[in-house]
Amino acid sequence: MNALKGSRVAKTLTGIALVGVSALVIAGCSGSPAGTPSGDTGGGGGEKPAGDITLKLGSLLPQTGSLSFLGPPMESGVGLAVQEINDAKAGITVDMTSEDEGDTDTKAYETSISKLQSAGVAGIVGAAASGVSKLILDGNVAKGIITISPSNTSPDFTTFEDDGLYFRTAPSDLLQGEVLGNLIAEDGRKTLGIIYQNDAYGTGLDAAIKETFESAGGQVVAEASFNVGDAQFDAQVATIKAANPDAVAVVSFDQFRTIAPLLVNAGITADKFYMVDGNTSNYGAEASTNLPVSLEGAQGTRPGPALSDDFTERLQTYWTGEGNSTIQDFTYAAEAYDAVVLMALASLASGSTKGADIAAKMQEVSGGSGDGKACTSFADCAKIINDGGVADYNGYSGDVTFDENGDPTGAAIGIFKYGADNLYERTN
Repeated sequence: MNALKGSRVAKTLTGIALVGVSALVIAGCSGSPAGTPSGDTGGGGGEKPAGDITLKLGSLLPQTGSLSFLGPPMESGVGLAVQEINDAKAGITVDMTSEDEGDTDTKAYETSISKLQSAGVAGIVGAAASGVSKLILDGNVAKGIITISPSNTSPDFTTFEDDGLYFRTAPSDLLQGEVLGNLIAEDGRKTLGIIYQNDAYGTGLDAAIKETFESAGGQVVAEASFNVGDAQFDAQVATIKAANPDAVAVVSFDQFRTIAPLLVNAGITADKFYMVDGNTSNYGAEASTNLPVSLEGAQGTRPGPALSDDFTERLQTYWTGEGNSTIQDFTYAAEAYDAVVLMALASLASGSTKGADIAAKMQEVSGGSGDGKACTSFADCAKIINDGGVADYNGYSGDVTFDENGDPTGAAIGIFKYGADNLYERTN
């Protein structure tokens, strides 16, 4: 996708209401992809190959580290997509290599990304954490590898110098922060304390929540940050407690398991908690991330529409069939699934396994350009392409529809509320 980076208008869907987001006017030009693209197994781009093509992809997702609880849903989405693409026998076979992302503290990604780049992959699904993606993206761009994240939400990626090789199926924090900030205000909260992790993810959400909440008439009375890898949060909790806010937003990954009991022990009840996608997870007795305190009444937001039972059943069947334990929740599973499908469709449409050629077709197959025919499965979309048409894939994460910056132009933001069993239910 070698396009001039220009204006875009993003929208987020909460329930049945559309929440507008101000247009971001961004100057600058995305140049031609640098370096020699990886994963070239033939097919020059624009020409259908004589026979089936094999698309070498990699995944860089958290098997360990502070986001490891998100690993199973995202890994299952990737694996199911590969299985269904290959079962479709539509002229393309995906060869997937999976490596551990870890996090910015453990730095497992340093070894993993070297392995994937050396393996000659054309595209990578990941990283999950915005902070990790920022550290690997320049190297991928230099090697002509297309990168698509199912969960990067930092607003910084909209203007990142990526030569058109970066995409994400999750929306910017500007959207999630707006929804959460409005939710807190609509619940009648007048003052807010925010605990957030000091990285691209945490600072982006902190800023978006604060701006929205204060624009609605509220006041952020305390903010306390921590670093990824920290294990002690007493000082942050003490800062929040001293301000005695009506509500507390916690922007974290699995550090929430330590922060939540500290807040409750300090006298801040869980019905004042507001959470984000990095920690909105099931914490019941059967979950691996169970908590010793009640979360009843706590609320959280997470990108993505309500998933159909059929899709979640297919994910479970695939994942447990690989010898894994049952998935507890499905955060970013749809976004990971769609990331693989979109790259495969773009490869098929370009007739190429070069990263730059695939990237050039990503906006088209998502419906962001051209006059494509809507389709909702890889098999149906592949048939349209193989018959000489243009496919517009509408996936499980939504319509996707990439803009010129590789951002989805619309997104569903779910709102969830916890019951006495520490399990959440979607409320919109």
